Amino acid sequence: MTEARTSEAPRRNASRGRIDKRRAILDAAFRVFAREGYGQSCVQEIAAEAGVAKPTIYNHMHDKESLFREAMETVAVRTADRNLAALDPLREPSGDVGNALTETGRLLLRCHCADESWALRRLLYAEAARFPDLLESVQRQGGRRLVETLADRLARLALAGRLRTQDPDVAAEQFLALLTGPAEARSVLGTRPLPEGELDDVVEAAVRTFLHAYSPAASTPAVRFSDADGAGAAGGRG
Repeated sequence: MTEARTSEAPRRNASRGRIDKRRAILDAAFRVFAREGYGQSCVQEIAAEAGVAKPTIYNHMHDKESLFREAMETVAVRTADRNLAALDPLREPSGDVGNALTETGRLLLRCHCADESWALRRLLYAEAARFPDLLESVQRQGGRRLVETLADRLARLALAGRLRTQDPDVAAEQFLALLTGPAEARSVLGTRPLPEGELDDVVEAAVRTFLHAYSPAASTPAVRFSDADGAGAAGGRG
């Protein structure tokens, strides 16, 4: 019995060591790709960054393309998990909805403006033509999941009478756009760090605008393009 336990321990340690080394390689690869770009990066530089021998990279990955794909997917999952966790204040808000939206907005914007998130987006856009399937995969597990989960939170608030919307998906897209649009413009796509006070200003303006449209107390009716077109046509005929 003791011998069996003794023999299992080295296997567990070896397995853990391999997982840790693989994680170190993927993290190092992402840093190098983000710094140099896919085309200019080399496996030797990634090995040096990870503190391993070059053959070790190939023991874990088949080639540079496989390394790039897995490094990007790993960071995409990590980023998506942080974004989804940022929605927790909206799960069952007991107080003012505006406060819950503000807390969620701050968490989302800090995730969006994190260095790793900026680097992921830059790499995806830069290599979209070379890896269109990777862009689709990251968007599916990241951005789309975020919109769907946020829409579910907003739909539940609407059913409880705490928000007013007939299309939670559109409301979710608009809330995210109110946050990320100004942040990207002010930071010049992440090349200028945004102070905390400026991030808070963006969040407060986003929540204020969102509630102006979707608060139950909002008096402005939802505009339908067909109605607007009809009114315009009628006005023209008059």
